[in-house]
Amino acid sequence: MPVFPISPPLPNDEAPVLLVLLPTVPADLAAQAWTVTTAMLNLLQTRLGAAIRVIRIDAASHPAVVRSFHGQALPAFVLLKHGIEVWRQQGLPEGESIVAELLSKALSAPVQAHIAQA
Repeated sequence: MPVFPISPPLPNDEAPVLLVLLPTVPADLAAQAWTVTTAMLNLLQTRLGAAIRVIRIDAASHPAVVRSFHGQALPAFVLLKHGIEVWRQQGLPEGESIVAELLSKALSAPVQAHIAQA
C-alpha cells in the first residue's frame, strides 16, 4: 500500500521564498479568514512542493516586516531569491496559472553571487 504524506514536503533552505503579506483582519472575521487563507496557502505549498517556500506574514503579528516591503495595498505577495526581491504582486497568490507563473519567475530570476569578505 503506497504512503502519501499528509503535509507538503519541507522546502529546502536554498529555495526561493514567497512571502504572503496579509492585512489585519477585523476580529469578527479573523477566524474565518485565517481558515480560508491557511487552506489556500497550504494547497499552494503542496502544488509548489520544495521549489518555493511559502511563508505567511500578517500585519497584526509582524507589522514591521510588512512595512519593510512598502506595500501599497494588502494582501500582496513578494517572491525572494537568496533574499533579493524578484517579483511582487498585489492580491493573494491564487488561480490556476499562479503556480506556473511563480515557478517561471523563480527560475528566470538571476542568481546573485555571494562574495565572502576577508
